[in-house]
Amino acid sequence: MGRSKKEKKGKTKSKGLNKQMLLNKIIGLFTNNPNKTYNYKQIAKQFDIRDNATKALITSSLYELRDYGSLVEISTGKFKYATQGGYITGQVELTLKGAGYIISDDIDEDIFVSQSNLKHALNGDIVKVYMYAKRRGRQPEGEVVEIIKRNKENVVGVIEISKNFAFMIANSKQMPYDVFIPLSKIKRAKNGDKVVVRITEWPEKYKNPFGEVVNVLGKPGNNETEMHAILAEFDLPYKFDRRVEQAANKIPDKITNEDYSVRRDFREVTTFTIDPVDAKDFDDALSVQKLGNGNWQVGVHIADVTHYIQPGTVLEKEAFERATSVYLVDRVVPMIPEKLSNGICSLRPNEEKLCYSIVFELDNNADVLDQWIGRTVINSDKRFTYGEAQKIIEGGDDELKDEVLLLHDLAQKLRNRRFKDGAISFERVEVKFNIDETGKPLGVYFKEQKESNQLVEEFMLLANKRVAEFIGKLKKGQRPKTFVYRIHDKPDPEKLQRFSQFIHRFGYSINTSKQKNITSSINDLLDKVQGKKEQNVIETLAVRSMAKAVYSTNNIGHYGLSFSHYSHFTSPIRRYPDMMVHRLLTEYLAENKSANKNKYEDMCKHSSEMEKKASDAERASIKYKQVEFMKDHVGEDFDGIISGVTEWGFYVELNDSKCEGLVHIRELDDDYYFFDEDNYSIIGRRTKKTYQLGDSVRIKIVRADLEKKQLDYTLA
Repeated sequence: MGRSKKEKKGKTKSKGLNKQMLLNKIIGLFTNNPNKTYNYKQIAKQFDIRDNATKALITSSLYELRDYGSLVEISTGKFKYATQGGYITGQVELTLKGAGYIISDDIDEDIFVSQSNLKHALNGDIVKVYMYAKRRGRQPEGEVVEIIKRNKENVVGVIEISKNFAFMIANSKQMPYDVFIPLSKIKRAKNGDKVVVRITEWPEKYKNPFGEVVNVLGKPGNNETEMHAILAEFDLPYKFDRRVEQAANKIPDKITNEDYSVRRDFREVTTFTIDPVDAKDFDDALSVQKLGNGNWQVGVHIADVTHYIQPGTVLEKEAFERATSVYLVDRVVPMIPEKLSNGICSLRPNEEKLCYSIVFELDNNADVLDQWIGRTVINSDKRFTYGEAQKIIEGGDDELKDEVLLLHDLAQKLRNRRFKDGAISFERVEVKFNIDETGKPLGVYFKEQKESNQLVEEFMLLANKRVAEFIGKLKKGQRPKTFVYRIHDKPDPEKLQRFSQFIHRFGYSINTSKQKNITSSINDLLDKVQGKKEQNVIETLAVRSMAKAVYSTNNIGHYGLSFSHYSHFTSPIRRYPDMMVHRLLTEYLAENKSANKNKYEDMCKHSSEMEKKASDAERASIKYKQVEFMKDHVGEDFDGIISGVTEWGFYVELNDSKCEGLVHIRELDDDYYFFDEDNYSIIGRRTKKTYQLGDSVRIKIVRADLEKKQLDYTLA
């Protein structure tokens, strides 16, 4: 039977194409197209090869070139040229337009990945990326080849239900895709409800993921709905499982004779707490008494949470998973159930409580002459608010006036010495709201740090520092033991230089020549900007130029505090790392061997991640209340200062409320403006008119979008 013309043509094309010639043609195709991927069918089409024998030869050649290292297999049967780029692992940071940047420890620069090459990776996901060969003068680019770990399983948005299906629309750059939900998976959701959705699958060929409703939060705009939505957005719980509550309720609050017998007794020593007016969980108390030699014994007494929460229990597992209490604008979501956090463990006045303590002998100059660490029992004489303690410091009277003033005097000496040694004084303005019973914000006020705050802070810092030194400072012949440190790295020199250049335009400068010079000149700067309109912008940028503090078993010291050893010992009711520190102290005081370093390092990483999530959620709740508060002021004019500059516009922080909103670049219609990243500014091409970070502007509020937690401004 005769062959068709088509078959004859194919035969002719591949005739004489031996293995070496085919290898050369394939490698030539890949080197000319280093950013493209090909499978054997695409290569056959490129070379017009139709016979099955040569197609099979293409396949074997591809795998031969892969084994030789000339090609890499991106996914099954798909190959790419093996350039110098190679693979790296990093975290996705999505842009507003849906593309992404990969932030990785493996490379100094961020890697750009187009939306089509993200392979459904979302904000915060840990991914494996194939890097393309870098072109001179261009940012590195690549493509996601594997999603190693999803940042979050659940997404939050508003459900839209039609006759045959439903979609969840997420108003967040964290999730730039709608989620398709079959009607059988919408739970009890009604059209327009805010819901939490779990992504169940996301086939490669589909643009949108499939999901199911796991929680119905309620109607948008309702305060409970929105606060729960913020927690869900950051994968944070807002209630305890029934099993956890039951476990907490079973814990007896009676102190046994055995407890008294193995603890140092401080019940007859003057002891008190100083906390915010709305606090319910009192982690720490201070005791003070004069010693026979004229020195002072000051005890820092911390709730003994690990006495009640034992390893391997459901309460322990829950505390570890949460890792921190979450402080939203109108509530606290505790790390451990209220039976413990506000009851058994809370150091309430006139109640006997079990503590983990560090007790100092101090002279009148606040020098530490001796210390003791161990378990105690206390009975707090009084609960002070910061305001009440401040009144005593400012001349008010109280039955414990002498004790408060003594500790104030010692704390100020500790504080002055700390700054002299190179600590940095970061005391940011805290935005607070007056809120009615429905959660509606009635007004904004700013929380100030006064001497009563400093009194508590200095003794907590001293306790945290001395506990870390007790384990970490080794005597001759001692072997290091695994411990949980709070570490803070030195600032990035490049960020510091850019910060130095920016503040120059306000007439300020910092000395970046030596570490001690940096800290002292930053402190001078922070003093000088107090009360100035540029204060918040400069303080914010100063913080951004610093590294982030994290938990680690690898001690590098704490740069901001200028401590060589620092830990977190003083807040185990609200921080899991403090519980880890208490446990390790117990082991080492009993002279047991060092704990598993890798295990504790993993726990430290988890705690740092959860701390960041809690911090982001707190900021989101503040932002939501700011937008809600300003909703009643749409159309009004306000004075502010440019607090951020980006390619899409500039952010303005209002002077009287610290509410931040965006003036979009499209609103600047008198010229074509471009973003000058090096100078934190947006500049008009024709007029050279410049809007720069720190500039004073007057704006009008044009939109308050509660769903996006976004204020839109225009220039007044």
